[in-house]
Amino acid sequence: MRILLSNDDGYFSPGIEALAAALSDLGEVTVVAPERDRSGASNSLTLDRPLSLRRAPNGFYHVNGTPTDCVHLAVTGMLDQLPDMVVSGINHGANMGDDTIYSGTVAAATEGYLLGIPSIALSLCSRNAEHLETAAGVARELVCRYQRRPVGEPVLLNVNIPNVAPGALRGMKVTRLGKRHKAEPVVKSTNPRNEVIYWVGAAGEARDEGEGTDFNAVAQGYVSITPLQIDLTHNAQMTTIATWMDER
Repeated sequence: MRILLSNDDGYFSPGIEALAAALSDLGEVTVVAPERDRSGASNSLTLDRPLSLRRAPNGFYHVNGTPTDCVHLAVTGMLDQLPDMVVSGINHGANMGDDTIYSGTVAAATEGYLLGIPSIALSLCSRNAEHLETAAGVARELVCRYQRRPVGEPVLLNVNIPNVAPGALRGMKVTRLGKRHKAEPVVKSTNPRNEVIYWVGAAGEARDEGEGTDFNAVAQGYVSITPLQIDLTHNAQMTTIATWMDER
């Protein structure tokens, strides 16, 4: 099995090191990740300059671009053979609900999915990431499960893991995305030149965290597994908009 790993925290992140170690004996593992932290990069491609690919002493490759750049470059230009799976992470911090729109971790997996490759995005629900071994174990279990029983079509799974010791996990649940309240206001400050600057505020608290959501599963101690799709068409509004367009 050929496995392509990427992330949005950078090739030096402890999360991707733990992921590579956990999957190293399951097949041929290649790491192509950003050269620096690109959290929040979403599904952006770099089109205004060329990209460079370099190899670190530990064998990981890094690109001076976004997580999407990394997977796109690897699949369409670097690798001699298509990977059988793309795995992104382990992210330091949750990617639940509306987070998935902005997440570079999810974006790297999404690019694999768009290129026809089964893809998994993994996030450990804590910035401190004390229990990377828990998330690494979940990643290994999911990849092994896919090896034994392929789904039969490209899948994009968004996986969030509680930041607990492996023995404290209560299991896994297939979930839907919840929703957050709007983000906190930007933080206004000044730089050393006394110019006004702004920091983007923190994500809002969960608004829809009911039964069946990713927020609820993680809060109850379960791994949340949410199948994602890319079709943004609001099918329920098509008739409404068609009627609106026909009005004189």
